[in-house]
Amino acid sequence: MQHQAAREHGPEAEGFVASATAALVGGKRLRGRFCATGWRAVRGADAALPSSVVDACAALEVFQAAALVHDDLIDNSDTRRGRPSAHRALEAWHRDAGWAGDAAAFGRSGSVLLGDLLLSWSADLFDAALEGLDTTPGRARSEYARMRREVMIGQFLDVAEESAWPRTPDAQHADRALRIASLKSARYSVQQPLVIGAALAGGSDAQLAALAAFGHPLGLAFQLRDDVLGVFGDADETGKPAGDDLREGKRTLLIAYARERATADIRARIDALVGDPDLGDAEIAFLREQIVGSGALERVEERIAAYADEAVAALASAPIDADAVVELRQLLDAATQRTA
Repeated sequence: MQHQAAREHGPEAEGFVASATAALVGGKRLRGRFCATGWRAVRGADAALPSSVVDACAALEVFQAAALVHDDLIDNSDTRRGRPSAHRALEAWHRDAGWAGDAAAFGRSGSVLLGDLLLSWSADLFDAALEGLDTTPGRARSEYARMRREVMIGQFLDVAEESAWPRTPDAQHADRALRIASLKSARYSVQQPLVIGAALAGGSDAQLAALAAFGHPLGLAFQLRDDVLGVFGDADETGKPAGDDLREGKRTLLIAYARERATADIRARIDALVGDPDLGDAEIAFLREQIVGSGALERVEERIAAYADEAVAALASAPIDADAVVELRQLLDAATQRTA
């Protein structure tokens, strides 16, 4: 339907919509899976998902695609899931078409609008989901709105931290990294999809609270695993160049911990390298050595395990479907033990 509507506005509009559709390809679909599991936690693991809940799950995945389009632009990333990022694909379209002007500028401008289009599709899908509910939609609507606000704030804090960190006391770096991880990823990747799914099912306050208590620590573990993969991941599996987080200047918990135990000279060297877009293999190897040698990687792995344990403990007395608990444990393993 989206493609058909775009045809009415010419080939450029149709190509724009096709680019948005391409941004939806691939991915782990974890947010949709957590939303579906949140619904089943209330209604029962054997219950068939109604089409309205499927629409809500899809809305979360489209929102994720929008966030990634904007994130890749902000980070100046060349690839996503092993393919050119949206702004690079649009840049190539401009260049291949032989259009006038700056192809890179076209790619940047187009990806802003592309992400916005995906956000509008996400909102449309979620509105359609709420119209088909057999429960009151107020709680689900408010959780979805809160999720969107917090992601935007978390994304800005992530950008700001890349510039603000030199003026921040060293003792605060770890806490600030975790605050960003919570807002930018942990809550919207796991906690809020679970709560939204349960709210769509008409879950009680106790059920929603139990899922939130499980979801937030798991979301933090999920983001910390992402941080580890951003430095040590296999590019063939992650779909992004190895060490990209270091080039982009991400002030993650890994960097905060590495700086804590570094000598003044090593700390200065770390600070000079993190955020350099031209980092080569030797510089990335040096930073990895410091992260491992300082114990930062081990400490982050311990954090991941501790957050996973906290999430499991929250399920012990959760007033939710027993089979859904098994499903949540499986999702926990998928989120924390992944390699991509």
